[in-house]
Amino acid sequence: MTRQRYPGRGWPLGAHWDGRGVNVAVYSEEATGVDLCLFDDAGNEERTPLYAGLQNVWHAWLPGIGPGQRYGFRATGPYEPINGLRYNPNKLLVDPYARALCGSVDWGAPINGYRHDDPALDLSFDEQDDAHGVPKGVVIDPEFDWDGDTQLRIPWQDSIIYETHVKGFSQQNPAVPEPLRGTYAGLAHSASLDYLTSLGITAVELLPIHPSVDEQRLYQMGLSNYWGYNSLCFLAPDGRYSSAGSCGEQVREFKAMIKTLHQAGIEVILDVVYNHTCEHNEFGPTLSLRGLDNPTYYRLVPGRERYYLDYTGTGNSLNAQHPQVLQLIMDSLRYWITEMHVDGFRFDLAATLARELYDVNRLSAFFDIIHQDPVISQVKLIAEPWDVGEGGYQVGNFPVLWTEWNGKYRDTVRHFWRGDAGHIDELAYRLSGSSDLYDEAGRGPLASVNFVTAHDGFTLADLVSYSTKHNDANGEHNRDGADDNISWNCGVEGPTDDPEILALRARQQRNFLAMLLLSQGVPMILGGDEIGRTQMGNNNAYCQDNATSWYDWDLSPADEALLDFTRQIIDFRKEHPALRRRRFFRGQHHEEHGTATDVAWLRPDGAEMAHDDWKIGWIRSLGVLIPGDEVHDVDALGRDLVDDDLLLLINASDVTESFHLSLADFPQGWEIVIDTTVGARFPYPPVAASQVDVPARSLVLLRKHHWAG
Repeated sequence: MTRQRYPGRGWPLGAHWDGRGVNVAVYSEEATGVDLCLFDDAGNEERTPLYAGLQNVWHAWLPGIGPGQRYGFRATGPYEPINGLRYNPNKLLVDPYARALCGSVDWGAPINGYRHDDPALDLSFDEQDDAHGVPKGVVIDPEFDWDGDTQLRIPWQDSIIYETHVKGFSQQNPAVPEPLRGTYAGLAHSASLDYLTSLGITAVELLPIHPSVDEQRLYQMGLSNYWGYNSLCFLAPDGRYSSAGSCGEQVREFKAMIKTLHQAGIEVILDVVYNHTCEHNEFGPTLSLRGLDNPTYYRLVPGRERYYLDYTGTGNSLNAQHPQVLQLIMDSLRYWITEMHVDGFRFDLAATLARELYDVNRLSAFFDIIHQDPVISQVKLIAEPWDVGEGGYQVGNFPVLWTEWNGKYRDTVRHFWRGDAGHIDELAYRLSGSSDLYDEAGRGPLASVNFVTAHDGFTLADLVSYSTKHNDANGEHNRDGADDNISWNCGVEGPTDDPEILALRARQQRNFLAMLLLSQGVPMILGGDEIGRTQMGNNNAYCQDNATSWYDWDLSPADEALLDFTRQIIDFRKEHPALRRRRFFRGQHHEEHGTATDVAWLRPDGAEMAHDDWKIGWIRSLGVLIPGDEVHDVDALGRDLVDDDLLLLINASDVTESFHLSLADFPQGWEIVIDTTVGARFPYPPVAASQVDVPARSLVLLRKHHWAG
């Protein structure tokens, strides 16, 4: 019996239920035929040919099917790898617009389009069917009671980002019920919310939650791609993080997580990977885009279309210059905003998306279309401003509306606290929002997402405990991961019982966290740094879906102390608008008495830094005076913001530095509010002299009410 079908519509792309049936539409430019493949619970397949429509879209409307239906596509067309065409109807293809997937990729199935027993490899043609080893799309019911929920739209200047992993965050938390651990529901559980709100962060930035595929090499070693930077499709939440079920139920659970986090005042930012897919290079599997329209979706080598341009180090690069690929990306972004209520995106290897031919062009079609989109342009947009191609390091070169992961902030701050010479001048730029990177383009300090650690690299505890990487568990003989981490083990590599080294490591962690949260720009904390999370020296734990990556909630007294310190630093930042400026310092002075109106950079002898001082390599100490009556900003009601005067004294040398601060009008009205030698704030004795001693490798912050004295 042939299933009843009608032409339906060529839009929207994907499979959409209308209450009576499902409209299906998929793009393929060179295919000669496309079949819709329906699967029942037992895996039995039923094929229905789609109609060839306009604009290279194949479509049909099928009555009587609805939510829960599993499906895929098979595309017929030329198999000419030498010309970039890789159609093979024996391979089931995942819908690029699927809003839920059921199942996972089985590397034991014949998921490659070519035969492994043929010397020509990818030039050969495989006739084996692989449907049993390929995930199926799931038709969903989009209805959900949002109860008035919408994006929070927390201003950038008030944002404190917490980068975390859905599974790793709650997988070992005993306060979360075991069935919910490691899931969307676990992240939204009251124990998780209580922790995040008490910490004081305003947004969680989630590592990729799009369905991803474990690389064949990892599969063969019994490992998995824990981070998830190997996307299969772009409109579905990964079913592996669902407690309710993984065949469509994950959509509702994801929405419930967003709604609950919003109720707690926490934004959700998704780390999205539109620069490549899991289909790898010419020897990779045929799972979706390769089998639907390889030359449209991927960047192929001109004149040698068998091969893929690779700016990502993963085997392929999406062809973001093609209108259909741009549409896929934009449709995905709009879907997550309008239907899933997410608050923003961090774009992995964003420089790849900006490439026109071989060069990175910040005015590429990708940026143009985002800036013109009335939906996407209104949420938080964060670029990872580099890729692995030539000229791919583009920190500071993204356009207005974008913020960027500031890798130069990370490197400079690490160099400084390690005690390296010659970084004091650049440190001033990083502390003040990196005007050298963003001012000329008309952007402000909020263009800079400041971070010291991120998922890729050492955790903060490991940054101060290891001088070299220890990635043996990854199965690559410690060859993977960055070799230069700008880290310092404080005297012993790895774990130690030496109390002096432990004390130094604890102080260094406080130094990093304090500097991060006292800098102009948008701070991002790597989740778990505030409780001393360690990966035991692994700086590339992408394949460690185990206790190496999961948070350990059995906190030691030292972990508890670091958590308390982090909370208090976050609270202090929130209390002081002088730390959250939207405009750069200008270093202007009062004409009458010559003191700074917005910032002064001070030497330990109390004088302001002169031009030549910035080039003195041995300087490792600096004072920063921020007058609170010169915030140059207004509050939500349009009133001028006024703050306390703040004085930051930093000393990365290995000896105590005495700061003589007559310029700061000592000692009238000043008090110490942060001292990284002792951790959390205590009732410090009043400052009673014009000299403040800052111990080796420490940071002191003083405050004075600007009307005092």
